[in-house]
Amino acid sequence: MTSRRTKIVATLGPASSSPDVLEKMILAGLDVARLNFSHGTPDEHRARAQLVRDLAAKHGRFVALLGDLQGPKIRIAKFANKRIELAEGDQFRFSVTHPRDAGTQEVVGIDYPDLVKDCGVGDELLLDDGRVVMRVDSSTADELHCTVLIGGPLSDHKGINRRGGGLTAPALTPKDKADIKLAADMQLDYLAVSFPRDAADMDLARRLRDEAGSSAWLIAKIERAEAVADDESLDALIRASDGVMVARGDLGVEVGDAELVGIQKKIILHARRNNKIVITATQMMESMIHSPMPTRAEVSDVANAVLDYTDAVMLSAESAAGEYPIEAIKAMARVCIGAEKHPTSIKSGHRLGQSFSRCDESTALAAMYTANHFPGVKAIISLTESGYTPLIMSRIRSSIPIFAFTPHRDAQARVALFRGVQTVPFDPASLPADKVSQAAVDELIKRNVVQPGDWVILTKGDRYHGTGGTNTLKILHVGDPLV
Repeated sequence: MTSRRTKIVATLGPASSSPDVLEKMILAGLDVARLNFSHGTPDEHRARAQLVRDLAAKHGRFVALLGDLQGPKIRIAKFANKRIELAEGDQFRFSVTHPRDAGTQEVVGIDYPDLVKDCGVGDELLLDDGRVVMRVDSSTADELHCTVLIGGPLSDHKGINRRGGGLTAPALTPKDKADIKLAADMQLDYLAVSFPRDAADMDLARRLRDEAGSSAWLIAKIERAEAVADDESLDALIRASDGVMVARGDLGVEVGDAELVGIQKKIILHARRNNKIVITATQMMESMIHSPMPTRAEVSDVANAVLDYTDAVMLSAESAAGEYPIEAIKAMARVCIGAEKHPTSIKSGHRLGQSFSRCDESTALAAMYTANHFPGVKAIISLTESGYTPLIMSRIRSSIPIFAFTPHRDAQARVALFRGVQTVPFDPASLPADKVSQAAVDELIKRNVVQPGDWVILTKGDRYHGTGGTNTLKILHVGDPLV
């Protein structure tokens, strides 16, 4: 079994759709495959998802599937000649009425008519993730008149952000609503919501997910300045979600790159405090799109996210369209394991001064306290229905591996995203009650995780159906007869 605790999410795309490459990615350590609904057709996503499931099953691996909704990315339309080159001081206009495919050196259409209403004189607009910057000088009913502050190339369909955020586009577009139905049809494990402003956007996504008949857990992508404006806004958005993604591309543009690192650390901390999963994403190994080796800065970036205790680190273009998708996963795995050796990963003051709200949560936290303070403990077994108990366990800093023993396909895949948690397919209901503990420990002996003389912590419920039933903690001595 792998000793790496931090999980790896990789985006699938043209570079990673062949069975051969996908199989090598899974063997290199892929834990979660991201399907980006901004690109590709429903049939392509279906084929990739099926391939991931088939190849993971072939190798006894558990890979979760995450669908990522496109959201209301505010974009310019097209240029007559595909691209233009802007220089500092140039005058440029964004127009609601200009033809969609006839942009020029002076003007381009926009696919988002409210941009003109949302922006005022003096606002800065950032295009193509901040590579081109303009200042709004004046506006009419259907145009913004701007001066270029930072020039560069500008091509079709590039995104627009406003510095400081505040664009009012709703988080779920008609395309997203169709893709939520697609995600339900494909039985995806996770669904990421792009550009949510607040908890209400996530509540709407949850309602649409339920109506579509999906059980996917919802990940809020934190990429708008409003979402991190204050602790109340951030915590409300986190609590309305099952997990969050630090989406550093758009977030970095809106808050400024100097602020981004501190905000990343805060999001990770707040997610864990609220018992939610957290993924750190965007440009983690960007140079590996064209190079087989990451830069020192990228190694440091991934390692820092690991030390901050993110659940997962994510590859985007590196695995979807890059030249070295397998090497990128191997490099990420190597850096995660190296960073996890650092002693900050095995101490925890998590929630020591707080009361607990649920029986299963109390059992989970007691198990982790025991595991971290009783040196003989080599593994934790959680007999789980939904994966909730191992989720709570994995919020605690520890170096002890957590094993989610579950018979359910959705829980087996879901826990692939939890830091430090591994799946073991196991159905306690098929065994006599007095044989369950022994059978569970035998599974870990078979996998060379523990040996006679080690201690194992086991948590379970009195009944093996229904979530929230974990009420029992046992400390078992491997090699003794167990009941």
